Amino acid sequence: MLVMGTSGWQYKDWRGEDRLYPPKLPQRLWLERYAESFATVEVNNAFYRLPERDTFAQWRRRTPDGFVFAVKMSRYLTHIKRLREPAEPVARFLGRAEALGDKLGPVLLQLPPTLKIDVAALDETLGLFPRGVKVAVEPRHDSWWTDEVRDLLRRHNAALSWADRKGRPVTPLWVTADFGYLRLHEGRAQPWPRYGRTSLGTWLDRLPGVPTYVYFNNDPGGAAVTDAAAMAAQARRRGIKVTRTP
Repeated sequence: MLVMGTSGWQYKDWRGEDRLYPPKLPQRLWLERYAESFATVEVNNAFYRLPERDTFAQWRRRTPDGFVFAVKMSRYLTHIKRLREPAEPVARFLGRAEALGDKLGPVLLQLPPTLKIDVAALDETLGLFPRGVKVAVEPRHDSWWTDEVRDLLRRHNAALSWADRKGRPVTPLWVTADFGYLRLHEGRAQPWPRYGRTSLGTWLDRLPGVPTYVYFNNDPGGAAVTDAAAMAAQARRRGIKVTRTP
């Protein structure tokens, strides 16, 4: 099962003829239009500025049943506190994001590239999330790729966020939870930053045998929308169940 969407939905170049948003559709209705085409979205801007609880509640009301928001953790915890003293930042985040109710999907902890391995800090942070909240972790320093970290993620049922750049994985392909999480940032096909058919098929070959959230983050020119639809079409031809795509 693939739960497929894009990282964000408010991109001006997604508006136009043959684009996701018709030219005359006002921007205030873009979320509703997006949710007609996809069943999930990754909220990337929460990393820069954590929305108020009421904003999360509005998103819940504006989307159909079964829609899921993956939400990127505020950089205050990951980049400013660097996982130190995580109790207050996690509580504040959950106090707002839980207004999504059953539409709250995975929480993404993206660590800064300069943050070296700190097993104790990650263990403490993951222990603060309720068991019912899915958490994906995206370390970006090579020191994290150890058996101890892999075992820690498994113990907390936290997914290692797989990441792609130009068709190649930039993380180990560990399966550490009962769900998977994949972010695709930039392909090698034309026009840039599209993914080619072969690259998308290779990622389908790699996917773990667990339900997996897949988010395209190559937004320029609407590439994310086009590539999500192309990958979904390939997956369906293979008999893989995929949530709705354009």
